[in-house]
Amino acid sequence: MSTQYMNFQKVDKHSGIPAYLQIVNQIKAKILLGDLKVGMQLPTVRELEKIFDVNINTVLKAFERLKLEGLVQSEQGIGYFISGNVDVSVDVLNDVYELVRTIKKKGLDLLTALKIIEEVWKNV
Repeated sequence: MSTQYMNFQKVDKHSGIPAYLQIVNQIKAKILLGDLKVGMQLPTVRELEKIFDVNINTVLKAFERLKLEGLVQSEQGIGYFISGNVDVSVDVLNDVYELVRTIKKKGLDLLTALKIIEEVWKNV
């Protein structure tokens, strides 16, 4: 298994976000950041099952969602490949970078920052 895939995080089973959506979001983020490029092959479903610590059906559901969004395609007997880019403007990405810089300057850890963002998200 390639080391570039070791940066995926296990699914947080207590977050309230369905596991398959957490997988979708992680893959989208890697596409957005350029870690996964069009044409790159993703790890096998079995490898991702272990990486994300989920049931194989959860990985398959995530892939189905990514296929519907035009981000991955499957080739029978070969695997899944990145087929599209996440449609996010450069302005949004710059805003996210600025937010992260501010959070780091304030000394917040990632978990605390994510909890704050989640609470704000619910109320906006």
